[in-house]
Amino acid sequence: MAIFHFTGMDRAGGLALRVQVRPEHLAYANGGGHVRLGGALLDTEGHPCGSVMVIEADDLAHAQRLMANDPYAVAGLFQTTTLFPWRIAIGGLAEPAP
Repeated sequence: MAIFHFTGMDRAGGLALRVQVRPEHLAYANGGGHVRLGGALLDTEGHPCGSVMVIEADDLAHAQRLMANDPYAVAGLFQTTTLFPWRIAIGGLAEPAP
């Protein structure tokens, strides 16, 4: 398994959609076993404006499928997304470098 870092920035005016879809998103993220760490990005007023997740997947194609099937993505919440392979070097999730 490989580790990937996902960032999704919400589309303008997406807060209501985020709140509506949040229960489905949390069920998906907590139920699949692929999310190792995740949470909302906050704007300067403390309102959610995006998501960050560290996920585990077989490869990049698998990670792309997992994130495309997230209810936030399916609902069209994200204006932009990034997904990168990631090696965690510091912290409780850190793994030894190869």
